[in-house]
Amino acid sequence: MPFSPVWRRPAPQLRSWVSSYAGYRLEAGPRGVHQGVASGHLTLILCVDGAVEVLANADPAKPPGRYPAMVAGLAAAPARIATGEAQTGVQLDLTWEGARALLGVPAAELAGDSVDLHAVLGRRCARLLDRLATAPDWPARFAVLDQELAALADVERLAGVRPQVQRAARMIRAGRGVVRIADVAEEIGWSRRHLTDLFRREIGLGPKTMARVVRFERVCARLRRPDRPDLATAAADGGYVDQAHLARDFRELAGITATEWLAERS
Repeated sequence: MPFSPVWRRPAPQLRSWVSSYAGYRLEAGPRGVHQGVASGHLTLILCVDGAVEVLANADPAKPPGRYPAMVAGLAAAPARIATGEAQTGVQLDLTWEGARALLGVPAAELAGDSVDLHAVLGRRCARLLDRLATAPDWPARFAVLDQELAALADVERLAGVRPQVQRAARMIRAGRGVVRIADVAEEIGWSRRHLTDLFRREIGLGPKTMARVVRFERVCARLRRPDRPDLATAAADGGYVDQAHLARDFRELAGITATEWLAERS
């Protein structure tokens, strides 16, 4: 099942809400299961052909489904995705603020779940899929995304978010997940308990869990690079106490070992 993504950053005005675009083509192969690892971003997938079949969500109480277009919320556990069918599409990494600005829903409403994007965007989703399907190549598809997302964006949807929550989230991201939540709470002038309650209500994860996921996500990104370090070096550079703590996060946040994760992506 070859996977050769084509990466691009969104237009500058969208980068607070979308971190990256990845165009991909999955060839048909034997039926299998892919572990969707925990991430500090929401995942939005738009299929040009084929569909995403979610066998189990990160929150096991949420039902599985099959979607030509979907968005998956933040989670601190893996999801299970079926593989084997041919599929072409684009994956977007949304920030929690992007969930509000582009989709009109707080990230907390999507936590641990995968949702049909048609249910969120209505006819605008069909228009977006049609335009992507008729675009001749990846640069044209990325240009379509820039245009359509800019038309969806509404910064006024963020007006109801507490500025302390935004500031705390930015501190966690800026600190690459290696921060003490007590220090974050003190910096914004809230108790840790109050911060955790309002943070989870907006984002879907508590700040400590968010920091853990952000740290893990950054290490995974480093391990995807051609010049990836060994696991011990990746753990140390990522702020882990030792490789054993990184191994624990792979088991709990990815559902597989680091060796299995690397083998799947090679």
